[in-house]
Amino acid sequence: MDLTGLTLRVAAARPHVLLAAVPGGTAVRLAAERLLRARDWLRASTPAQADLLLVAGPDLPELRTPLERLWRDMPAPRARVHARTADEVEDALNAGRGLLGPPAVRHASAAPPADAGGHREGDHGARERHEGDDQTPGHDGHGDHGGHGGHGGHGGHGGHSGGQTEMPGGLPMAGQGADRDGLTLDQLHLPLGPFLADWPAGLTVRLVLQGDVVQRVDVDEPARPFDDAAAEAFWAQPWLRAASGEPVPVGEAVRRRAAAHLDSLGRLLAVAGWPAEAVRARRLRDDLLYGAPRAAVAPRLERFTRRVGRSRTLAWLTRGIGVVTAQKAREAGVGGPAARAGGDVTSRYRQWLADIRHDLPRLEDPAPLDVAVEDSPRGPWSADHPPSAALIALLPRLLVGAELAAARLVVASLDPDPDELVFRGVVEVARG
Repeated sequence: MDLTGLTLRVAAARPHVLLAAVPGGTAVRLAAERLLRARDWLRASTPAQADLLLVAGPDLPELRTPLERLWRDMPAPRARVHARTADEVEDALNAGRGLLGPPAVRHASAAPPADAGGHREGDHGARERHEGDDQTPGHDGHGDHGGHGGHGGHGGHGGHSGGQTEMPGGLPMAGQGADRDGLTLDQLHLPLGPFLADWPAGLTVRLVLQGDVVQRVDVDEPARPFDDAAAEAFWAQPWLRAASGEPVPVGEAVRRRAAAHLDSLGRLLAVAGWPAEAVRARRLRDDLLYGAPRAAVAPRLERFTRRVGRSRTLAWLTRGIGVVTAQKAREAGVGGPAARAGGDVTSRYRQWLADIRHDLPRLEDPAPLDVAVEDSPRGPWSADHPPSAALIALLPRLLVGAELAAARLVVASLDPDPDELVFRGVVEVARG
């Protein structure tokens, strides 16, 4: 029996896709998530589960090293494709499935010869790489995409661990340090990101842990695209266009804002372990983005917000985590839902739900958008001071002293958008 061929045919029939979104690639990620659901292809949450790596968004040289780690941590058979725009997603996925097929199928649809880096350029413009015949055993699955055991965005433990030795799987070996009670405990440096499931694209948060308590937090500057023209702050687009003088209806802006909140809720619900509602949030998000009329989407949105908002289990799981008062949030420059909520993770996700209900009646409002009146999804829009910059700056204050298990929930409840910071970098370059 040809076990290798059988394995390749099974992988090609229904690939397990690891989606690695980069800053500036939100539109690409959304297109990929929608198409994967339509095809009923499986989403992988770690490299060990995946056989197809889809990189979504512009080329960011700073993220090539962690992307290579993801790739190395995927077991064979495996394939890798890159969609830089939403229009490339379908061709990239088709190419990836072809690359996972048996050798005869791959040779029948061969791409041009590989370049020096082992990548092939297909007609669809998406980078491809395949190692279906690789006889090297797969790695153990610890990589940037898996929260516990990620290698991090800049050489794994290098750059922040002071020359620590590594344990198998890339985890840094714990050092020692005094905790707040004067005891000497193991101290572990653990990066979260830049590629995690249900995580802001490209964000790297570096934690110093003693036991399971966060003692120190550092956040890396977001990576920027090689081609500045590729940068796009997707969720803030209506506000950007209105600020440039283009007439934008309020209905379009609040529709985009509600979709952004549903996207954030999808991440938080997935991190909290409620995948069914996470899927519902993302389906509703896509319906809004693709112009579903209010009458068609409103009943489902109302049921969703009521069900999630009344969940005692979700509230119990998130209560008392990441507390920041409204006053402290505003003093830190934070606006929008996080400032209005004033409280913990529970307060913040309930604020998203309240904002969605508030925006429902206005999904088709033709009045012109006033950027001084209507907030962008994460707060009042400013190209010079994007709201996500303040959210990221707030992270260390909320994470220090928290248990590791709560850190992902805190980040998900703020859900800063690195796209906004990439766009700010493009603005600064243009002005410079």
